[in-house]
Amino acid sequence: MRKFNVQVNGVNYEVLVEEVSGNVSASNTVPQFEATPKEEVAHTKPATASVVYNGETIKAPMPGNILDIKTSVGAVVKQGDILLILEAMKMENEIVASKDGKVEQILVTQGASVNTNDILIVIA
Repeated sequence: MRKFNVQVNGVNYEVLVEEVSGNVSASNTVPQFEATPKEEVAHTKPATASVVYNGETIKAPMPGNILDIKTSVGAVVKQGDILLILEAMKMENEIVASKDGKVEQILVTQGASVNTNDILIVIA
């Protein structure tokens, strides 16, 4: 087994990949691997580069796809205003502003796939 560090959608993973020896055709084998988020691996050090956002971040509550963005950068929003629509498991979920403020950044696009806790919008 060989160990690699990979980043997928902003989440760091430690991946163990089994080495295959001999004369093996790639089309006839499926590699075996394990992936564990680095946050759950005690002996790994945390990522050195992190992004700091000036404002409150609105995160995805679940994995899904962005169906529609109902706001724009610079827009003034009130707590409870709908910011975007997230489709998860064939259901449309309204993601709302958690506070009054101004939309500083929109970090997703319509049609994008997101994971739980991905930052979607920053409100200052």
